[in-house]
Amino acid sequence: MMNRILKAAAVLVCGMSLMFGQGKPPAPKSQKELDALKLMFSAQDPDSRIKAAKDVITNFADTDFKELCFQFIAASYQQKNDSENTIVWAQKVLEVNPKAYQAMLMISSSIVQRTREFDLDKEEKLGRAEKMAKQALEVIPSAPKPQPNITDAQWDGAKKDAMSEAHQALGMAAGVRKNYEAAIAEYKISVEGAATPDAATMVRLGSTYNLAGKPSDAIAILDKVIAMQGVHPQIKAAAEGEKKNAEKLKAAGK
Repeated sequence: MMNRILKAAAVLVCGMSLMFGQGKPPAPKSQKELDALKLMFSAQDPDSRIKAAKDVITNFADTDFKELCFQFIAASYQQKNDSENTIVWAQKVLEVNPKAYQAMLMISSSIVQRTREFDLDKEEKLGRAEKMAKQALEVIPSAPKPQPNITDAQWDGAKKDAMSEAHQALGMAAGVRKNYEAAIAEYKISVEGAATPDAATMVRLGSTYNLAGKPSDAIAILDKVIAMQGVHPQIKAAAEGEKKNAEKLKAAGK
């Protein structure tokens, strides 16, 4: 998911860069603000992005790019696996733009990832996560292009990937409840509906197949992950480990 969020942010950056060159609103109100935004756009690591974005907000209170700054901060905290701050800053995005579906997706996935089976407030948290994911699914189909240079095909693919993230979050919520059949259904929609299937989601699907006692289905999806090019080594290792579990289950006749 994180790669998709950063790609979405990159699309926004490209759009804003075009706006700078064309003089169209929103636009920086001074050269200093433009320089501060460029520093945020060029930051190479989460901490640098967070600092640069907060500097824009602090030093240019009337900036037209507050939503984008909040988005950068939230996405950067998510990259740092800081769920609490991800949720805080994604909520700030929604306060500026209630239809900011990427913020909804960040909140949904962050809540699910930090929710455990025996949390006393488990249902409250999962309910909020599911609400955010479902709201995103309502907003995404009619979301406008962030910039005119994106082709219809590219934008359709981006929206498919965003909807895939929403279904992934719903699958994770079902998994916390140990409703494995519901989780499998959501993960399958996520994988099959994505323009670019997410390898981590495919591993989650394989793991859930194992939990549901369906090792043959697990092996089939995990083999696809193992054969994929450019997959992060940790994800590939997880796929290989889960495949071994599936083979043991299958050999045991489960």
